[in-house]
Amino acid sequence: MKTKTIGFIGGGNMATSLISGLIASGHSPQQIWVSDAAPATLQAHTDQLHVNISASNETVVNEVEVVVLAVKPQVLRDVALQIAPSLKQKNVLVVSIAAGISQQSLSQWLGGEVAIVRCMPNTPALVQTGATALHANANVDDEQKDLAENILRAVGLALWVNDESQLDAVTAVSGSGPAYFFLLMEAMEKAALELGLDEHSARLLIQQTALGAAKIALESSESPAQLRARVTSPGGTTQQAIETFVQNGFVELVAKALHAARDRSIEMSRQLGAD
Repeated sequence: MKTKTIGFIGGGNMATSLISGLIASGHSPQQIWVSDAAPATLQAHTDQLHVNISASNETVVNEVEVVVLAVKPQVLRDVALQIAPSLKQKNVLVVSIAAGISQQSLSQWLGGEVAIVRCMPNTPALVQTGATALHANANVDDEQKDLAENILRAVGLALWVNDESQLDAVTAVSGSGPAYFFLLMEAMEKAALELGLDEHSARLLIQQTALGAAKIALESSESPAQLRARVTSPGGTTQQAIETFVQNGFVELVAKALHAARDRSIEMSRQLGAD
């Protein structure tokens, strides 16, 4: 993969994270291209990451073997239509990290038989601890699948789903998921202040506890239910808290929230899709 030329259309935070991860894993900056509408963004990429830059999306497409679409979903249609003529002249893999844009819409905009991998990353990718799900259309070969996976692995975990519709569930679980944990941390911090802790201490304790719990879960072969049982002594403080959560509908509320996020993902895909 390190010999492949990769182009990013859009130089925002997620693209910057992916580029940084690729370079950290040994990919040469000279094998990477970035285009963006903002001159300051391009300058920052060449100054800080030493990659090739261009104000022209078509120039990037002409220079690379993989095109990563890293623009906002609302402008992706215009970008795709713009680069479609250049894509027709070469066999390029297109990797989209734009939320809510289906492969069918992308294929229509890009002009037909294009190899497309659609990805759903999440914001922890910004600190190289992301979780990304990928789905390839029928035009993607095995080598291209490996290439797409390696690009996303540069910022964390990457896994494939069998059906593109599963990406709506992924959006609900991991795409939006960081906000759920932040909400819990926010609520815990508020309660900790009411219990008499100062803000600084409460925040540090909660952040480190969240980190430790996630690390245990990642490194253990046991399920979350088993891990919870291990730290819940009968009749103890943890059991009292867990029972309070459960009795007040915590499990049902989480399910309802994730279903709502999944449904909104489907709705947004229809709104942003091909005309």
